Amino acid sequence: MIAGDKLLIKGNEAIAEAAIRAGCMAYFGYPITPQNEIIAYMAEHMLEAGRIFIQAESEVAAINMVYGASAAGARAMTSSSSPGISLKQEGMSFAAGADIPLVLVNIVRGGPGLGTIGPAQNDYFQATRGGGHGDYRSVVLAPKSVQECADLTYLAFDLADEYRMPVIVLGDGILGQMMEGVVLPPKRPLSTLPKRDWTLGRMAGRASRHITSIDLIPESLEAKIKTRFLRYDTVKARETRFEYTGDNGTPDITLVAYGTSARVALGAQKLAEQGGIRLGLFRPITLWPFPSEALARIAQTGKPILTVEMSMGQLVEDVRLAVLGAAPVHLLGHCGGVIPTAEEVFAEVKRILGR
Repeated sequence: MIAGDKLLIKGNEAIAEAAIRAGCMAYFGYPITPQNEIIAYMAEHMLEAGRIFIQAESEVAAINMVYGASAAGARAMTSSSSPGISLKQEGMSFAAGADIPLVLVNIVRGGPGLGTIGPAQNDYFQATRGGGHGDYRSVVLAPKSVQECADLTYLAFDLADEYRMPVIVLGDGILGQMMEGVVLPPKRPLSTLPKRDWTLGRMAGRASRHITSIDLIPESLEAKIKTRFLRYDTVKARETRFEYTGDNGTPDITLVAYGTSARVALGAQKLAEQGGIRLGLFRPITLWPFPSEALARIAQTGKPILTVEMSMGQLVEDVRLAVLGAAPVHLLGHCGGVIPTAEEVFAEVKRILGR
């Protein structure tokens, strides 16, 4: 595969290939639908590239292997789907507490519990609020296309290294399984990857280092966490991403959606144009940090906002927090693997507008 050539490829495979091109040196995973193409692709191509691939004995083992590999200096990642991600949360918290960079991919399926293998967005709270214990954050990137599956995975490794924190790529079963034309990012020479001057091991000229999340002195732990949150403030200032499409004046209504739901919303936007309705679409690309300020500016018009998501209402809570009552916020939510349709969204738009 050559950068610049457009290939027809699945979202899961685009994620895997982009990770390799970004310099992922170690992948650890455990099979679960609908993300199995990631682990299958990595099993073949990581070994071809002379890198580390291990199918761990469990999701718990996989996340802790990522912790160890990253602490030793390797760009490392894991992937899973909703129930498997739940099992990784203790390891995510430990990594955040030790300032370990890592990339985690969640191809979301319907829950709770084992639920269904159908696509969903019901892991929004888990991803954006930190699914593990303690005070920490993870950058959360939400692709809407197979191209963005590749691009945002590639970006995830750089963000993880720059800010020494977990980065989550949050997809769903539709994005993982669909095929689209993709221009893959260039291969990063390993010699150009960021230098890690904090890793484990006894290097020439210095004592060995110890990396841990434990600190039994309350004042010391509080100081570390507050310093970490200052770094999170930098992430908010530099890395917040969103996309707005549609009416650039004052839309009659604004849709807010991410991932597959944003693709559905684009279809509704076309129907609205035909029906003489000015409809804007606000798509957060970073679910954390959430683009609250940009959405708040849109809400100042007082025009209604409709959140479209494949859950019973999780993204909508961040929308309401951003809007702070400046505009009415409505929800169209599906769950259990059910996907909203463009026609359904357009019908809800007309209902809200009284048309």
